[in-house]
Amino acid sequence: MYPNMQIVPLDVNGKEVMTDSEGYIVNLEDWSEDFVLALAAKEELKLTDEHWQIIHYIRDYYDKNSVQPNVRTMIKYFRDKWGPDKGSNRYLHDIFPRGGPQKQGNRLAGILRTQGEH
Repeated sequence: MYPNMQIVPLDVNGKEVMTDSEGYIVNLEDWSEDFVLALAAKEELKLTDEHWQIIHYIRDYYDKNSVQPNVRTMIKYFRDKWGPDKGSNRYLHDIFPRGGPQKQGNRLAGILRTQGEH
């Protein structure tokens, strides 16, 4: 994967799921909704229905396009779905306080860290 990457196990219902030092999953096939719950607890994020909608949107987008959605695409989608107040960059970053939907959302959705991301 990445040279010198530190591997950190995350306990997901008694099973170790390998993540990197920032919580990005190492093996895509290890993702589950229980992984989301475990990582959210570790990151002290209380999940709402909106979080789950974003997480599933990111996963579906990745499954269809083999790439994570960019922020503009996410904003457009959620603005259409939720209206302008919640479908905004500010709101998406407010509900994902540790890096916004591009970082924290992707970690929770089990999307691999992208090249050059720090």
